[in-house]
Amino acid sequence: MSEDVNATARSATAELLSKARAGDGEAFRAATAPHLRELQVHCYRMLGSFQDAEDALQDTLLTAWQGLDGFEGRASLRTWLYRIATNRCLNVRRAAGRRIAKEWDIAGIEPPEPTRLGEIVWLQPFPDALLTGAVDMPPGPEARYEQTESISLAFVTALQVLPPRQLAVLILRDVLGFRASEVAGMLDSTVESVNSALKRARTSLRHRLPPLDRERPPTPESPAEDAIVARFVTAYESADLDALVALLTDDAFVSMPPMPFEYEGRDAVARFCALLFASGRTLSLVPTRANGQPAFGAYLTAPNGIRHGTGLMVLTLAGDRISAMTRFENSALPWFGLPRSLPAVEPIRRYGGESEFH
Repeated sequence: MSEDVNATARSATAELLSKARAGDGEAFRAATAPHLRELQVHCYRMLGSFQDAEDALQDTLLTAWQGLDGFEGRASLRTWLYRIATNRCLNVRRAAGRRIAKEWDIAGIEPPEPTRLGEIVWLQPFPDALLTGAVDMPPGPEARYEQTESISLAFVTALQVLPPRQLAVLILRDVLGFRASEVAGMLDSTVESVNSALKRARTSLRHRLPPLDRERPPTPESPAEDAIVARFVTAYESADLDALVALLTDDAFVSMPPMPFEYEGRDAVARFCALLFASGRTLSLVPTRANGQPAFGAYLTAPNGIRHGTGLMVLTLAGDRISAMTRFENSALPWFGLPRSLPAVEPIRRYGGESEFH
């Protein structure tokens, strides 16, 4: 039955491509539509930037449309599109050079001395809403990483330090499961060269990813994850430093791309959060999801009660603890369907006479 379905799909695609070669743009869009989500995620893994991935995807489609006469069908349309997308992304990586970090921009707060300055200042979050139809696709037989793991912030960050060619090989082989011969064809290389690059990439990646004995995060949107998230929101919105610190792993980590400031270790993170809480700012969090992880739009309450978006925060979980908090700029909010500001609300009178905005 599945062979009949595949044969029917191939026949329908061939018919669409025949129309597209004759200049039918709608047929081209219909033929490529099933692959757009996964190609966008592929470009994001390659580039680490949501905006750059969007541009690379559009460039891929334009290149495919203009070069459609050169597609001879020896490989599948999907493989051909991956070849184009990978090489577009490699060109972007080679041309980008070292990107400039942004200076500290949290008004009224002097940053504590960072543990270190991060390298990957161009990292951006990826909305979970755009993962449907991408990470759910079964990878090829050579894949080593689960699809949800391979979109996590830790994994995407670790990828960015690899040399461009090693990066491409590792994603195509270990994440997507293409065979070595297929990857060699995509990169105009040899199987031996692909295997050598993959070996070096795997070695580098092992040193960048969390240790193998780290507890795995709870299942996304499970009761266990919901419980951690609820405790975090309560602690953060009430500026309860002790409650927040109790949720952190010993090696908890805070980063803020495109600012390079990074704080590693529970004590360093506690000092950083203490400054935020001591500023007297009232923050509220609006839940969303990014990179398969819990995320929040963070809103700062102004004197008139209006809450202005200050950024997007993504949590990395390990067991029943938080191992990392990554804060992105407020320019990311629209990608998640979140507004730049929220209307003012009446304060809720609490027991004991205190009031607080919600």
